Amino acid sequence: MRRPATTIGILAATQIVSWGSLYYAFTILAPGIRRDLGLAPELVFGAFSWALIVAGLAAAPVGILLDRRGGRTIMAAGSFLCFLGLAWLGRCTGVASYYAAWTLIGLAMALTLYEAAFATIQRRLDAGARQAMSTLTLFGGFASTLFWPLTAWLEASYGWRGTYLWYGIVQLAVCMPLHLCLGADVPRTSPQRYAGAAPGHTLAQAVRHPAFWTLALAFAANTFVFSAMAVHLITLFERLGQAKGTAILLAALIGPMQVAGRVGEMAFARHTAPQTVGKLTFALLPAALAIIALGGARAGSVAAFCVLYGLSNGILTILRGSLPRALFGREHYGAIAGAMAGPALLSKAAGPLIAAALLRRADGPALLLSVLLAMSIVSLALYLRAIGGGARPEETFDKRPV
Repeated sequence: MRRPATTIGILAATQIVSWGSLYYAFTILAPGIRRDLGLAPELVFGAFSWALIVAGLAAAPVGILLDRRGGRTIMAAGSFLCFLGLAWLGRCTGVASYYAAWTLIGLAMALTLYEAAFATIQRRLDAGARQAMSTLTLFGGFASTLFWPLTAWLEASYGWRGTYLWYGIVQLAVCMPLHLCLGADVPRTSPQRYAGAAPGHTLAQAVRHPAFWTLALAFAANTFVFSAMAVHLITLFERLGQAKGTAILLAALIGPMQVAGRVGEMAFARHTAPQTVGKLTFALLPAALAIIALGGARAGSVAAFCVLYGLSNGILTILRGSLPRALFGREHYGAIAGAMAGPALLSKAAGPLIAAALLRRADGPALLLSVLLAMSIVSLALYLRAIGGGARPEETFDKRPV
């Protein structure tokens, strides 16, 4: 069994590379793909959405595998699929091959991104899992900050095809060996329980809990906003009147603000129930969207939006990992978290596609911001209902097995 610091270090490196190459790079490379392949925007962004649908459908089965086998082989296999999918994407010539590549990438997302990493941490670190997840997301917050400018530079040097090929090679040469270095997990026989911990739910019990689907829908509505923004953020800023260089610079604020939010969670809320932390986190998103909707093209409004948006997204990533454990226990964490992530991953697929359609209109920016603001308010309302529906507080551990 690797030491916790080694496990976190390995996963931090692979999460930065995986989020950067599988998710954030597409924001920069999509226009070049559209020009080169001669595809309509709906087809270009539709393939990315399809990949997210594949990831959503695979989330629960992958979670079950992670519960049974641990993260070493599962995440290493995911890195190999990343290589195949990204290399295929860099050589595709038409719609069929383009969508086939994104199908592989979607499955790779389920095997390598945060949900898989969180399940790996939960299986290995027991009572220290929440702090470990916070630390992991602290590093992962730099993915967009690093990969947006890096991808722009690589595209200028090698084109979008060469960029994806290089990212595929990095997955094969760096991420796959790192995942194999996680080492084998200690076999799990009976779950260890701690004084003060309530018995964990099975997946079947969890999906019958009223808080499960309400919280899943809250995450889904919230994720719709973030996915639409993640793919179209720079385009939206340009449509609001910012130059492309300024738009990229302002968008780059989001990464450090995600990190700042996670540092704040670690420093000030580590002993606070995640349900309580979530109230502020879910409320920050409608506040951010209201500022940019009212402030429009002013750089100050855009910057303020990026600050609040980044803080909210940063802490929300931790909540996606800690809330399923807080509500339903750790024994079947991978399966439960995977099932809860399914609707969010499906809404993540819808976000970029719907946003692309709205942005084609003359009043696209204003209309898109209105839709996203409404979704963020729905998300907040659903979250408050979920945590008010009899959800028990996070388990407290005194590290004495019972």
